[in-house]
Amino acid sequence: MSVNAPLLVVEGLTVSFRSDAGLVRAVAGVSFAVEQREIVGVVGESGSGKSQTLLAIMGLIDSPNAVVSGSIRFMGQELVGLNRRALDAIRGRQIAMIFQDPMSALTPVHTIGNQIGEQVRAHEKVSARAARARAVQLLDAVGIANPDRVVDGYPHQLSGGMRQRAVIAMALSCNPALLVADEPTTALDVTVQAQILELIGRLRDQFGSAVILVTHDLGVVAQVTDRVMVMYGGRFVEEGRKGSVFRTPLHPYTWGLFGSIPPMDGERPARLAAIPGAPPSLSNLPKGCAFGPRCAFRHDACIVQPPLVGGNGHRAACALPETSRKFHIREVASIETPV
Repeated sequence: MSVNAPLLVVEGLTVSFRSDAGLVRAVAGVSFAVEQREIVGVVGESGSGKSQTLLAIMGLIDSPNAVVSGSIRFMGQELVGLNRRALDAIRGRQIAMIFQDPMSALTPVHTIGNQIGEQVRAHEKVSARAARARAVQLLDAVGIANPDRVVDGYPHQLSGGMRQRAVIAMALSCNPALLVADEPTTALDVTVQAQILELIGRLRDQFGSAVILVTHDLGVVAQVTDRVMVMYGGRFVEEGRKGSVFRTPLHPYTWGLFGSIPPMDGERPARLAAIPGAPPSLSNLPKGCAFGPRCAFRHDACIVQPPLVGGNGHRAACALPETSRKFHIREVASIETPV
């Protein structure tokens, strides 16, 4: 792989599931790339396709009713259609995943040290003693106090924040080039969440890893990412550098997300703005723009699904005329957003 080549290139990724209602598309032909040492945030409501995109990258969609198509190239190697043995050699070693719920990601009947050590020994020829020593070092690296004691503890003996740190330590055990994090702070209180986000932000410097961070929290995206991709109805509706997307969002759905953020100062609103309606059913998506039925700016051109277009690395899938967009961008720009 070239030094300047993207670490991950996804093209036309589609994830569908056979159902009584026909083929349901959870992810509809998304394309994106992740550069080396880059932290990319994927944001959107529940059911938008974020987690299914990550699971497809990891090769973890194993339902017999699932159909995965398109291309996922990691360090130049195609992952779609790769056999289980070849995938197992990549997962954990070169690509690792941090799951949303650390309690379900950890086996309750094995110690933390055994689970991290098992990951190490699956990919490296080291002794059990050396694997345990590595586990202690990793637990220390992710900020767990008394790692030599915690390494022999069981998941139920740890707090939620400590379990999440242990899951991150396991993901880092083989120094992967890409970390995939699926809402890693959702179940944590705000203090522990801030610590975990700070830790994720340090991973690039300490381990040289690129990170894909899935979340529904724009504050999380603002704190640690370099680039933002906004997902809705199985597609990306906006993408760009964090500063560009936060200062000049181009899609009405992104405007709605920012409008729901409480202001940092000024007069307290009587009620936060809300996006009307609910996310569409993936088995019955509207024609054209999936956000159309909830959009206050819908017009005739929205009957056709717009492509992602735009310059300077900032693109949006919206048919709203540029003059109308500029007016609403000024309105959104008045909202105090953390960048």
